[in-house]
Amino acid sequence: MTAIQIRTPALTIRAGRRALQRLRDKPLTPADVHVIPGAAGGPKALGISGLDKAIFGDWLPRAPQERVLIGSSIGSWRFAAIASSDDPKGQLARLAELYTSQRFAKGVSAAEVSRKSVLFLEELLGGREQYILNHPWYRLNVVVVRSLGLLEHDARGRLGLGLMSAISANMVSRRHLGRFMERGIVHDARIRTPVSKLVDFPSHEVALSADNLLPALLASASIPLVMSGVRNIPGAPDGVYRDGGLLDYHLDLPYEQPGIILYPHFTDKVVPGWFDKTLPWRRGDATRLQDVLLVSPSRAYLDSLPDRKLPDRKDFEKYLGDDSGRERSWRASIAESDRLGDEFLELVESGRLLDRVQPL
Repeated sequence: MTAIQIRTPALTIRAGRRALQRLRDKPLTPADVHVIPGAAGGPKALGISGLDKAIFGDWLPRAPQERVLIGSSIGSWRFAAIASSDDPKGQLARLAELYTSQRFAKGVSAAEVSRKSVLFLEELLGGREQYILNHPWYRLNVVVVRSLGLLEHDARGRLGLGLMSAISANMVSRRHLGRFMERGIVHDARIRTPVSKLVDFPSHEVALSADNLLPALLASASIPLVMSGVRNIPGAPDGVYRDGGLLDYHLDLPYEQPGIILYPHFTDKVVPGWFDKTLPWRRGDATRLQDVLLVSPSRAYLDSLPDRKLPDRKDFEKYLGDDSGRERSWRASIAESDRLGDEFLELVESGRLLDRVQPL
């Protein structure tokens, strides 16, 4: 007798307090979603490509309406790709392939990584700037940080010392990071940003334009010591801009919007800042997350992948000298991620989503 194989769930779904109550009141529809955050996380984004394709290519278009996309680092690149064409699935596939096919020599300089990243963005988005700025439904918001003090320098010694000081200050209290950086949100000029008054750190807002779109995207992913800082984003206060994930790693922000915040994510938790990754007690604020529906790969799904995890930046070191091996592993994870999208669509279309939701 042949045993019946039962596939374990590919998704973990968590909801904030108010989002959970909304789901109990009525099933989730695309019309309920007005804001979508996108976290920093580098190649991890490739591992949820299939989920993005289902959400942005199949589900949300069923209810065309204005939606705010707010991302830091790779989150902003994902959303720029989605908003750059009437074929978001095609652009997401292009983003995944461009990222996968990148190769870096051992000891590559930050300047060289930045140079290749500029070429990456130009190939992905070049000539599509006006489409993004005038997209009928999507309103792109790119989160960056303006460096202060020693973090303004790209010299490894000064920058390294500045980072060590910031890490030490953050251990005491996250609010001390305000001595080292300032939040910037480069946003679609047609709307205001989707967050209430920001008081946790000095912050500024800048209207998105054809001149600052690519510089803002480059800055939003410019990890210190890995990439060079971006100097003087057009329209923004003068300074050196870096990865938005330094302050807003998983975008634990005070959102203002009328429905549910749909959050396709790499993990089932929200970590406020990049320096909080190793601090298990530093997690997202329940009040700020009360409207969030977090959709992420399950542990069982991750265990089924080639390396039992999503692609990440450490793979460039793990597979050093074996780029073909890394690319095979990543492409396998990208292909498998269609399971995530299929399961999401099945849950929302069958009305079984609430059965799977856990508290966030």
